[in-house]
Amino acid sequence: MTEDEAPRRISSLEDRNAIVESALDKAIRRGDFDDLPGLGKPLSGLHNSEDPDWWIKQKMDSEDMSGVAPAAFQLRKENAVLEDTLDAFSKEADVRAYLAGFNDRVRAAIMDLREGPPVFTPPRKVEDEVAAWRQRRSAKTALATNPPPTPTDGRDQERERPPRRWWQRKRS
Repeated sequence: MTEDEAPRRISSLEDRNAIVESALDKAIRRGDFDDLPGLGKPLSGLHNSEDPDWWIKQKMDSEDMSGVAPAAFQLRKENAVLEDTLDAFSKEADVRAYLAGFNDRVRAAIMDLREGPPVFTPPRKVEDEVAAWRQRRSAKTALATNPPPTPTDGRDQERERPPRRWWQRKRS
């Protein structure tokens, strides 16, 4: 509809559909839809139609927003990857400092009853986590210095294979 045309009352659904279709056709002919981002790509998020908040989760992923969830959810997510996070540190002092900060955040979230759902993430015992970190670190260095033996010849693998059962043998 251009500016010189006066808006008219639409009487039926068919008239409304015809007006929308003609407006879309005019826009396509003008090239208004050319060079749009995502042109020719499938729409993401359509497979997850049961989640009513799929659009906000998609926006948060595209904008890389991570600190928006309530503390209980953030701590649960952080707790799930805590060992991997600790393994990234090279000094024991850094591991202890991170665990102290994590425990402080857990205790603060437990005490703050105003924000979000209840917190079920327990504080971690620093000494136990540091001992586990040391053990994982020593196992990783031992594996790096002494790799497991690999068979060099295919014949060794044939000898170690169990004998074939009667139903597995080919008929000759």
